[in-house]
Amino acid sequence: MMDPNHLNYHGQLEDNKNKNALKWAFIFITSFMLVEVVGGLITNSLALLSDAGHMLTDSLSLGFSLFAIIIGQKEANSKKTYGYRRIEIFAALLNGMTLIGIAIIIVIEAIHRITKPPEIASMGMLIVAVIGLLVNIAVALILNKGNEDNLNVRSAFLHVLGDMLGSVGAITAAILILLFGWKLADPIASMIVAIVISTSGFRVVRESFNIFMEAAPKELSTLMIKEKLLTIEEVQEVADLHLWMITSDYPSFTCHVIVSQDADEQVVLRKIQKMLHDDFSLHHMTIQIEKRNNLQSL
Repeated sequence: MMDPNHLNYHGQLEDNKNKNALKWAFIFITSFMLVEVVGGLITNSLALLSDAGHMLTDSLSLGFSLFAIIIGQKEANSKKTYGYRRIEIFAALLNGMTLIGIAIIIVIEAIHRITKPPEIASMGMLIVAVIGLLVNIAVALILNKGNEDNLNVRSAFLHVLGDMLGSVGAITAAILILLFGWKLADPIASMIVAIVISTSGFRVVRESFNIFMEAAPKELSTLMIKEKLLTIEEVQEVADLHLWMITSDYPSFTCHVIVSQDADEQVVLRKIQKMLHDDFSLHHMTIQIEKRNNLQSL
């Protein structure tokens, strides 16, 4: 089984990498959000204002995600034996819900603007949207350096992808208005972006909820793990098997294994630990081993 100290050191490196990525993403997004708000107000563009509103939620969610990473690095104690890492899942859940919320607001305002299209300064809208796209690409590259298996970082990344789509939608709408005077392009582009970001939001909320419910990782099958354990010669029965997520990148495993009377329990334990580590990438596990004759004598 892998050395716990090595796992802790590796986890700290991942946390620091995620923290740096979120910190710089927060600085970039917050700075440009202010620029986009001013640009949207000056040009009277819903596409820009909706993207700015989305970037505001991004700024808040990135800040909360960064705070969650910092708190999550606190050491475990006698009261919180797993430490504070699960606060990252709360941050991811909040991010997913804000994605859905901002999408609903955008759709409502877009419907209003379809009935009464306002005048839009398309050239100013185009300039701000292009700058926004470049900023979002830079932030996406920064977040891509974090751990993609971390749901907190992934939810922040989805926020930024939504921003990129918002910028693309605003650019497209600005060009259509500039060339053809089609004012409906602005609210329609906003609605398309809203649908995309709400889909991402629902996905993050679902994954966060599954972790709160201590569901097994979607890429691991408890049935497959049980069948694999039964292939070990000394193992006769596997019971009370539980697999759940502490955080998005921290699965835990427990089971009760019954072995033959003449089996060496320590040898079997090492075989199980090696199999779970090598075949299923499980590191945090608790295995209870009992011999068949001991159970029969109870």
